[in-house]
Amino acid sequence: MAAAPALPGGKVVAEAVNVGGNREMDIEGGLKAGALSVLVDCRGAGKLTVRVEPVGLNFPMTCAAGEVSSVHNQVEVGHPRPRGTVSVTASSGVRWAITVGQ
Repeated sequence: MAAAPALPGGKVVAEAVNVGGNREMDIEGGLKAGALSVLVDCRGAGKLTVRVEPVGLNFPMTCAAGEVSSVHNQVEVGHPRPRGTVSVTASSGVRWAITVGQ
């Protein structure tokens, strides 16, 4: 993965490219009220799970060997939060990239 998925609109608040394994990232500036988009690409046989706290967005993804799998999820944040985190848990052998935007 040479680049993170492109955000269709808004500001990128967290991003990672060509990562293997697990990672937790802070959402820059906390969470604002409104739409929060999470775009993920992965490659390699296995599973990947994304969790966004404290909004409770949690979704699994199946990744395939030899091809890029992509998903785009969006949640409406009802009120601002001073801090937010994005956690990715991935099977060994899975490479991934993520973009989070608001």
